[in-house]
Amino acid sequence: MHLLTGQTLSFHADPFAVPFGEACTLRRQGGVLIEAGRILAVDEADTLRAAHPEAEVVSYGEDLICAGYVDAHVHYPQTAIIASWGLRLIDWLNTYTFPEEARFSDLAYAAQIARRYLDLTAAHGTTTMASFCTIHPESVEALFTEAQARGQCVIAGKTCMDRNAPDTLRDSAQSAYDDSKALIARWHGRDRLHYAITPRFTPTSTPDQLAALGALWGEHPDCLMQTHLSEQTDEIAWVRALQPEARDYLDTYEAHGLLGARGLYGHAIHLTPREIERLAETGAALVHCPTSNTFIGSGLFATAAIKTRGLSVGLATDTGGGSSFSMLRTMAAAYEIGQLTGTTLHAAQLIWLATQGSARALHLDHEIGNLAPGMAADITVLDLASTPAIAQRQAEAEDLWEALFPTIMMGDDRAIRATWINGARVAGTA
Repeated sequence: MHLLTGQTLSFHADPFAVPFGEACTLRRQGGVLIEAGRILAVDEADTLRAAHPEAEVVSYGEDLICAGYVDAHVHYPQTAIIASWGLRLIDWLNTYTFPEEARFSDLAYAAQIARRYLDLTAAHGTTTMASFCTIHPESVEALFTEAQARGQCVIAGKTCMDRNAPDTLRDSAQSAYDDSKALIARWHGRDRLHYAITPRFTPTSTPDQLAALGALWGEHPDCLMQTHLSEQTDEIAWVRALQPEARDYLDTYEAHGLLGARGLYGHAIHLTPREIERLAETGAALVHCPTSNTFIGSGLFATAAIKTRGLSVGLATDTGGGSSFSMLRTMAAAYEIGQLTGTTLHAAQLIWLATQGSARALHLDHEIGNLAPGMAADITVLDLASTPAIAQRQAEAEDLWEALFPTIMMGDDRAIRATWINGARVAGTA
């Protein structure tokens, strides 16, 4: 049993829906009691210390203890090509992504990158992610095997593509169905692992493949389904040319059984009113990828406006189209895009998106993304004075939100004092 002490942040409501003070509980001298991978209690440190004198105390002083970050849309096979100079989305895929993904037929190489990716993300305070893999079952095996060894909650799926991709990266409607079904049977619900049915996007999946994956989702409705939607305007035009009978981009998924409450739609920047309405009606989730959207020049996602429509929104790095493994950097980019779209996002909203908001999008908010009794002990500890520049601003702060904001805007892996996954402190963090 461990008792972590420091400043603690717990959410009990959505700060986009209620005032910040009503959405969360901040404790200046708080404590989090953990045992056997679970949070037993969150309270004042002195209260927990008196009630559990046998607990091993880990003092974090004035550091902020919060839920581990939840990255709702990544491509772990793109780890090695992150921050590659690029043009538009399609050029970037052809120049960097597809050649790198072709290497993942080699299980040893896939395992090497999986280890590297999970090490890098843990160093940045991320404890859960939803990842696209490659068309190779080996890529899924590698990530799940490594995550299982770490006791980590990970969502992943074999990416399916049967057109407009190199020969080495194309499967078929039938093999996509068969491979995905076998991987679901092997991994879904095993320990802390969850499978997501994963068509990359309409340009690389024929209607037959989309229909096959829609049928598979119908057979396994407890799985998530992840894909891309309306990331760039030229992509939307390509979809229109490929499937002129569709009402819009979303309809290419809906017509084949790939629209539902457990659907995750990455980017979703350039949506029509009909698409927004249908996504809201079905309870689907959108995933905001701000560093990717700016890096590849995709556009500006209007977080606050989308939230007012009742849609679930998660936050993501979109490694490696995104330019950072850090959810702090991702929160900063979300703030900057909010400014450009006319809505200022508060620090409470930003950290909620990176924890509880993403967990809700993944239908795992009962398990991860918050400090609360019964939740998994996936925890990030933030040093709010990690660099001289941050420290001098933090010293003048009048409340915790003002103290946290400089770390959101300027923090990196140096701000991560410690990461705990499944109740165990990650090696290399304090």
